[in-house]
Amino acid sequence: MSGSGENESFEVAYLIVSGTTTAARGPEILRALVGLGFNTVIAIPTPNAARTISGRELADVAGAQLVESYFDLAIRPRPPRGVVLFAPCSFNSLNKLAHGIADSLALSVAAEAIGRKTPVIVAPSLNQPLLNHPEAQASLRKLPEWGVRIVPPVDEGEGPRLAPTATLLDAVRPFVQHS
Repeated sequence: MSGSGENESFEVAYLIVSGTTTAARGPEILRALVGLGFNTVIAIPTPNAARTISGRELADVAGAQLVESYFDLAIRPRPPRGVVLFAPCSFNSLNKLAHGIADSLALSVAAEAIGRKTPVIVAPSLNQPLLNHPEAQASLRKLPEWGVRIVPPVDEGEGPRLAPTATLLDAVRPFVQHS
């Protein structure tokens, strides 16, 4: 990964959750991020995430904050520098991110992190036809050129799914600031 975020450590971690069937793993991933030792862990669901997981499920994770508005004090006057884990990342969000579309708070935070050159880790959760789609393939090639780390889906015999939580944590762990 290139940029100033490569050897930095952070007190803040963001978990961006998009609306895929694996969004139900959001609370598990959020608990795991809290367990890594970040001072602040912020969950930001995309608008479509509400179709697959309730904000309350994310808000109920001890040690984490749910942010659903640009006006939330946790991110004002602007989101603090931190590592961004976008997991699960849907087909729609993957392609929007690769095209610079920031039409929601979640995508704006990820786009700003790319522009800041702070670590952004994207874990797509796509079925095989969507993974094979030419636009998804183009996005998966383009984002690493911007310093984004991709944690590819894993197929354990049922088709591609969001990578295991342990794999996601391995991608984030190098950026935890230890006091």
